[in-house]
Amino acid sequence: MVKLVTTLAMAFAIAFAALFALPASAVVNINTASKDELIALPGIGPAKAQAIVDYRKLNGPFKAVDDLKNVKGIGAKRLDKLRAELTVGPAQAKVAAATPAKAESRPASAPTAAAAKGEVRAAEVKPAPK
Repeated sequence: MVKLVTTLAMAFAIAFAALFALPASAVVNINTASKDELIALPGIGPAKAQAIVDYRKLNGPFKAVDDLKNVKGIGAKRLDKLRAELTVGPAQAKVAAATPAKAESRPASAPTAAAAKGEVRAAEVKPAPK
C-alpha cells in the first residue's frame, strides 16, 4: 500500500511539474485571428500580420495552414516554425452568428422554455412509468 501511494504521489508530482514547466502555447486560428493575435506569433511582426489579414480579406478563409505560404513574406521555413501554433479551423460565418436561431429550426425533441418549467404540450409525449 505504501508503495502504491508513493508511486501515485511521484506521478502526481511529475505531472504537476510538467504542467507548469511547459510554456502555454495557444493555437491561433489564422482565419479568425486579429492583427494583434498574429503579431504575438514568433517571427510575425506588424507588416506580416497585416499582410495575412489583407490576404484573408481578398481571398477568403485559408483552407489549410500551408496556404499561408501564399502571403508575401511567409516562406516554407517560417511556416514550418509556426505550424504547431496555427490552425485554420472552421471559418465561422458572421451572418449566422449575428442572426438568432428561429424556433422552426429547433429539432422537435428539443425542450421549449415552457416544457422546462413542467408544462406538457400536445406534441410532447412522456413515457409511461413502469
